[in-house]
Amino acid sequence: MFSKQSNSLLRLSLIIFLSIANPVSTSAQSVSTSSVNEEFSQLQQVLTAYGFQVNLAIPPVRGTYGLFQVDSKQIWVNPVVFDLGIAVPTLVHESVHAAQFCAGGDKLQLLDLALEPSPRARPYYLRYHAYRREIEAQAYTVQTQPNRVELTIEILHRYCRKKP
Repeated sequence: MFSKQSNSLLRLSLIIFLSIANPVSTSAQSVSTSSVNEEFSQLQQVLTAYGFQVNLAIPPVRGTYGLFQVDSKQIWVNPVVFDLGIAVPTLVHESVHAAQFCAGGDKLQLLDLALEPSPRARPYYLRYHAYRREIEAQAYTVQTQPNRVELTIEILHRYCRKKP
């Protein structure tokens, strides 16, 4: 699929981008832990309803915070993301890939979204080539939206079918 070098680059890019897009803040405006857990749980429940399994465990690809496995419809979320304050954007990013999978049947397919990629995300998805760049640009774009959880749930409802 992808080389070890490109997988390492992907992991590093995601780590750096998540840190930039979601800086840890000690101000009164920072999101409370219970709010993060609520958003995470809400999105996790929607994913489960569509037949995806969300594993709160270290992903099988070393060094990753999140991973979507196409063949098993599993999303892996490294528990450390809660301590780092990037749990929700990590799950949103992988959830967009899940919706891309729903749209493509057995492969990731671009979604019909009327969103422009965030300039902050540009350096991270430009490291990919060809079609993979477009797939990652969508995931990064949705994860940087202020209404990212609601938007992701709407996207999942639009592209996925509930499991029987």
